[in-house]
Amino acid sequence: MDDEVRVARAEELPGLPSIEVSGERMFAEIGIVFPPGPTVVELMSGGDAEIIVAGEPPVGFAVVEEVDGAAHLAQISVRDDLTGKGIGARLLDAVMARAAAAGAPEVTLLTFKDVPWNGPWYAKHGFEELPEERWGPGIRSLWEAEVKAGLHELGPRVVMRAPTGHSF
Repeated sequence: MDDEVRVARAEELPGLPSIEVSGERMFAEIGIVFPPGPTVVELMSGGDAEIIVAGEPPVGFAVVEEVDGAAHLAQISVRDDLTGKGIGARLLDAVMARAAAAGAPEVTLLTFKDVPWNGPWYAKHGFEELPEERWGPGIRSLWEAEVKAGLHELGPRVVMRAPTGHSF
């Protein structure tokens, strides 16, 4: 496996859902079981989202879309047997750099507040909670969709942001 982080090629997209699903085992170990259905990468492939991968073949990916004038990180996943090796951090670095190069003022995301590899991990990488009064209509819509899908019943969720000028 190499460390290359790049935009996914079309022929790599079918292999990405298995990476996302492999990460669900870590959540299950702490009592968070996601409802059945398509993965985030399956839902967002073929749309306006950009999918960045790490490795050849990919062992991790990030899905980014534009929401409320910012880059929005919809999903970051690393194959479960390779977590803790810096792959997620390299993907996040690439997301931040690409967002800055595109002129986005910040990167936003929705995540579990207390799961160690979610909210605390993003905080370690310069993200902070975005107060509800600063949510744009797109973030509010994503939040409401999560509530409707039952995601908030699995644990406390939070909206976070980091300015693209931030380095870590």
